[in-house]
Amino acid sequence: MAERQHEASTDRVAVSRRGVLQGGAVAGAGLIAGVPTARAEPQTTPPAPVTRLETTVRPVVMQQVNIIVNGEPQTLSLDARTTLLDMLREHLHLTGTKKGCDHGQCGACTVLTDAGRVNSCLGLAVMHDGDHVTTIEGLAKGDELHPMQAAFLEHDGYQCGYCTPGQICSAIGMLDEHRKGWPSWVTENLPAGQPALTDLELRERMSGNICRCSAYPNIVAAIREAEGKIPA
Repeated sequence: MAERQHEASTDRVAVSRRGVLQGGAVAGAGLIAGVPTARAEPQTTPPAPVTRLETTVRPVVMQQVNIIVNGEPQTLSLDARTTLLDMLREHLHLTGTKKGCDHGQCGACTVLTDAGRVNSCLGLAVMHDGDHVTTIEGLAKGDELHPMQAAFLEHDGYQCGYCTPGQICSAIGMLDEHRKGWPSWVTENLPAGQPALTDLELRERMSGNICRCSAYPNIVAAIREAEGKIPA
């Protein structure tokens, strides 16, 4: 009797273990079988449409500019985006005015206008419609150099010469501003009439013109010499 009870208990345990193993095998097979089935399901969501960037080519706007350069009237039809510098160099072939940084930081492109000295790379040509513009080519009278040009030669203020046209035009404009009593960043006791043109004043007022040869002492000496020779 005891032996039959032991055998029955053993069979229940054996069946129970086999059942567990068989159930796990079936479940695993179902999981494994489910993977390809899920992958095989057709995609029901349509792909998002491709967004294309629309580009518009805008036509060039031409503008007529009437301007007097070095005493000669000029009428030009220009792209309205043309800078004063590019108008001088590319359209009038006055290449004495130099293109340096093209950001108004080096002063190589300085010219003289009705409003005074300006960085020609920062302004559009159309902004100067009707203005008088003087470049380095317009300073001398024939073979007679402008006093500032002669002083730069006398004091070796040009070195490589690239910044020299801008330096000379800026120096002439700076002396005119000083005569008018315009103050600078270092001028004291405002308003006090015409400030003394000390070396500190002169250097500050010329600080917008960079010389990569560092000929600054020569440039200051040249401006000092020309100061009393330029008519107001």
